[in-house]
Amino acid sequence: MNRICLIEDEQKVSAVIRKGLEEQGYSVSASANGADGRKMLAHEKFDVVIMDVMLPDMSGIELCRQVRQHDNSTPILMLTALNQVHDKVAGLKAGADDYLVKPFHFSELLARLEALMRRNKYQEDDHLLTFDDLKLDTWTKTAERDDRQITLTAKEYTLLELFMRNPNKILSREYIAEKVWEIGFDTGTNFIDVYVNYLRKKIEKDFKGKLIHTVIGMGYILKQANK
Repeated sequence: MNRICLIEDEQKVSAVIRKGLEEQGYSVSASANGADGRKMLAHEKFDVVIMDVMLPDMSGIELCRQVRQHDNSTPILMLTALNQVHDKVAGLKAGADDYLVKPFHFSELLARLEALMRRNKYQEDDHLLTFDDLKLDTWTKTAERDDRQITLTAKEYTLLELFMRNPNKILSREYIAEKVWEIGFDTGTNFIDVYVNYLRKKIEKDFKGKLIHTVIGMGYILKQANK
């Protein structure tokens, strides 16, 4: 049974989400504030965290940052009433893997949760993917370059795996959105570029040569580093 950690201070919203998820067979542990939610996450293992941005004792964005200091693998879905691009980007920068703007349909919440929890979607018989001096282990979900380990969030890992399973191929933003987020690409947002930049910083900073290159007007490509 998949376990969900729900951190939401609006009692009616929390009750509706919890009831709906439990009817779908999920186990839900709920908290109405950031402090209690942080304690739950420190002592228990969950498959996904649903976290509201506006919490009574702290910002959900700050809580997300704190969680990511010791947990880089559990997917985090942020709920927010803020629909501005910079608010969404702030959540992504804090370590969230996805966001959903209130009010929302429960069916969309459920679909996003299922997408976040889907594991080993691109798994092949060979669990160790390599490109140049970059390695990705699809069993342990770990990455390293030049024998140095790289810490990735759940979405960064999925994005890197997509690139490494499609080396030397131009991947459009539409294709990335479909394969990594299972949604259509909204040309009014830049979340694909945001995540590609996050990934670039982790696999290229302090290393020799770029691996992910921008193809203007077309998308991105993983190709041999320019050393």
